[in-house]
Amino acid sequence: MNLLSDRLMNNRQRGVPSLVLFLTGGYPTLESTVDLVLGLEEGGADAVEIGMPFSDPMADGAMIQRSSAVALANGVTIPWMLEQISRLRQRTSIPLILMGYVNPIFRYGVDRFFVDAAAAGVDGVILPEVPLGEWERFRAKVEEQHLCGILLVAPTTSPERVRAIDEASSGFLYAVSSTGVTGGMADGNSMKYISAMRKLVKKNPMLVGFGVSSHSQAEAFARVADGVVIGSALLRELDAGGGVRELSSWVRGFRTALDASRA
Repeated sequence: MNLLSDRLMNNRQRGVPSLVLFLTGGYPTLESTVDLVLGLEEGGADAVEIGMPFSDPMADGAMIQRSSAVALANGVTIPWMLEQISRLRQRTSIPLILMGYVNPIFRYGVDRFFVDAAAAGVDGVILPEVPLGEWERFRAKVEEQHLCGILLVAPTTSPERVRAIDEASSGFLYAVSSTGVTGGMADGNSMKYISAMRKLVKKNPMLVGFGVSSHSQAEAFARVADGVVIGSALLRELDAGGGVRELSSWVRGFRTALDASRA
């Protein structure tokens, strides 16, 4: 059993769009991560991605880059991240995903990382810089620990490659809404591409991320996909001074918009 795959597949079978939120571990403070995740759950999140900060996050836009720099300055490490997951697992069963780059994982030890992540209570991993051809070196280790390995597709991904990535992925397929980095603006072309790609995806729920920042965008994407991932917009809310209660209310607005897409 995997909490993430069970939750999102159940949502798809019931016709309920899934809402996944991203935050950077240790941002804005070391003390905030656990309470923020619990607040996201209270607001209606189906799963939470916790970003492992890295000094050169090449797939990320300015907002996530800045949050990573702050988190690293706060002293965030992989052992600290796993300790936060363990603390969360004592208080919630919401699916938890670690998202990050491979250099810190190599330094930690690849085999050790996946074993320790599963033991801490992680349900899935996203390694955005790892292409399909390189995924096999991680896939067996992920599956041995009963983790989901979530892969990404983009507007430039060919139909044949979309099918192959869907088959290799588990938990969900992450559809990048447009070319570029996180935090960019999705446009009308994004909707056409997502609609076409959804027809190719057979194995996994397909969620759309990168640039989903408004209720109207979330609702529109939920009409043609199985849900959305929201990250940079959430970090901007934190930057604006929102606490856990305000953040829960903010997430609840997106939950309402997603539910309206199937009304």
